[in-house]
Amino acid sequence: QVQLVDSGGGSVQAGGSLTLSCAGPGISFRTYVAWFRQAQGKEREGVAVINRRDGRTTYADSVKGRFTISRDNAKATLYMNNLRPEDTGMYYCATRTGSTLTMTPRDYPTWGQGTQVTVSS
Repeated sequence: QVQLVDSGGGSVQAGGSLTLSCAGPGISFRTYVAWFRQAQGKEREGVAVINRRDGRTTYADSVKGRFTISRDNAKATLYMNNLRPEDTGMYYCATRTGSTLTMTPRDYPTWGQGTQVTVSS
């Protein structure tokens, strides 16, 4: 059963921008929405998280100042600017309930199918 759908990935040159979207019934009733990414041969890592109720956010150090996460009742969006080749990977959105703002993948039970982002130098 697909609960989240990721979209918006693509190929851009370094310095470019992309906007990723995450939609689905899970968005509307779970507290936290997060974006993760996984580069080939590497572990999945947290990129950004938002608390849907109070808007609190946190970002990985590698994307601070370049990426922005936002949400409304129907979807979550990741705005990615000044992209770098090291941002290349499969990007996944995920949701969870609870009270802790975490970027640990195992804390998230619900995932999208992923959308590929490729940044060329």
